[in-house]
Amino acid sequence: MDMYAIGLQEVNSRITNFLSDLAFDDPWSIFFMAVLSPLGYIKLSSVRMQGLLLLIFVKHVHLPFVRDVHTNYIRTGLYGYWGNKGGVAVRMSLYGHTVCFINCHLTAHMENTEQRLDDFERILEMQFEEENIPSILNHDVLFWFGDLNFRIADYGIHFVRESINNKRYNLLWEKDQLNMAKKKEEFLKEFIEGPLQFKPTYKFDLYSELYDTSEKKRKPAWTDRILWRVKNLCQHASNESEFSEEERTISVTLDNYISHMSYGISDHKPVTGTFGLEVKPLLSDPLVTLHPEGEWSTERDVLISYSAVPEFPSSAWDWIGLFKVAFRHVNDYVTYAWVEDDEISSNKDSKQVYMSAAEIPDTGGEFLLCYYSNNLQSIVGISQPFQIQPNGTLIEKNLTQEENSWMQKPDNLESHGEF
Repeated sequence: MDMYAIGLQEVNSRITNFLSDLAFDDPWSIFFMAVLSPLGYIKLSSVRMQGLLLLIFVKHVHLPFVRDVHTNYIRTGLYGYWGNKGGVAVRMSLYGHTVCFINCHLTAHMENTEQRLDDFERILEMQFEEENIPSILNHDVLFWFGDLNFRIADYGIHFVRESINNKRYNLLWEKDQLNMAKKKEEFLKEFIEGPLQFKPTYKFDLYSELYDTSEKKRKPAWTDRILWRVKNLCQHASNESEFSEEERTISVTLDNYISHMSYGISDHKPVTGTFGLEVKPLLSDPLVTLHPEGEWSTERDVLISYSAVPEFPSSAWDWIGLFKVAFRHVNDYVTYAWVEDDEISSNKDSKQVYMSAAEIPDTGGEFLLCYYSNNLQSIVGISQPFQIQPNGTLIEKNLTQEENSWMQKPDNLESHGEF
């Protein structure tokens, strides 16, 4: 797996929690970073609007080829004034191809299908503030997911539950409001979804697999969905025979689309989709190549060599960070050096900057170097992992402490009590 896009809805959005999460990482981000960073993923970006949260994690080997990362959100609750409903988006250039993720929470209730469609159209019109960024529908790949709140129309609750109990989900597909809308709404026809081969994911009693047993007894529905859209397929759909494999620079395939019944903290069951995203790279070389000079030790200042492609838009605010291999996000550096202020040599092929020994952890270990571009607001170069030798004095001190501890152990354990 190379990337995770995680969309959450109805995250605790009380004002005290929300203000705290603005100042610090929210608990969900901390949780996912703790799980994914040991596996080599870093948090690339996140965006939050009240209870809506979207997190993007990526393997650090891809970082130099992920550029132009931007976020935005749009409110659709209370006529656009309240953010309990709406959409949050993260977009990027991935190996030269534009990719956008939208996490939505649309308006609830059976009778509000048209409102949901109107709100999603409005979300699709959301613009990113930066120049030269395409509109959402002009991205090469668009993923749309979240609590979309579409219901199963016409059929009564007993027929729906009986069909579910007999695993005859296909009897319900034709009355699913989203499926019906995709047949008549032009802007939805280009979106693709995998088969709904799992139980409707709403509404359950908490911590159970029982559908709503309250007085309301809400009818089950596939409210939680994942869809995608590939622009070049849309453009060539009417003339697919002329669209050869060689011309297909990007493609999306669905590997699985499932719900997870064991989770009970919500009245919804979470849904995941695993996709294969195949791209013909339009970028093959990082903007910056860098590596540590010689063997690094915590006992002396060290050197970093780097070179950039001619078109790289460097800045005096660019920096090179020293990161542990399992770093969590771009600000999770151990220390850093400014590429201009700490430069010690330069020629047409490469430059050198130094890093003070005082800033390097005494314990040593395995690390990476990353070049951060202020203009591009992203990591544009990353080194191979390398070892830093620990401080010899610290090793000697630890050995002495262990020796003293061993010397103080009693010779005869039996004289200190019964076992």
